[in-house]
Amino acid sequence: MDIRSTLKLDNQLCFAVYACSREITKLYQPLLRELGLTYTQYITMLALWEEDHVSVKHLGQRLYLDSGTLTPLLKKLEHLQLITRERDKQDERSVIIALTEQGVQLQERALNIPEKLFCQVGVPTRQLDALRTQLTEIMNKVQLIPQNP
Repeated sequence: MDIRSTLKLDNQLCFAVYACSREITKLYQPLLRELGLTYTQYITMLALWEEDHVSVKHLGQRLYLDSGTLTPLLKKLEHLQLITRERDKQDERSVIIALTEQGVQLQERALNIPEKLFCQVGVPTRQLDALRTQLTEIMNKVQLIPQNP
């Protein structure tokens, strides 16, 4: 590969991942509209359905979101009465996020979202699983690289 082709946009892994992510997120929009959620709210609820009663810090790490992005998102979910935010009794600096009954019940309505999305994409499940595994492996390696301050 010549030096100029290394700088072509279509040859960039980061662009392929970015563009694909944006397009998949667009496919989620009509499905999530039925739940009254944005994509970021949806992934937050996914994380909370897996592990309820977690700190904001833990949730941010799980979702790869900083507190500046996460705080307004959590305020909106609280306004929708899907979660509560309370100071940790053991550590007043920490805020604990918990699902409300309404938040727990929303999981039932969300159960068919992944299947509907996979049907739209039309890619075999095992191919999607392999791609997700590869991307997760790359992400884990990237996280080990020291960040510049």
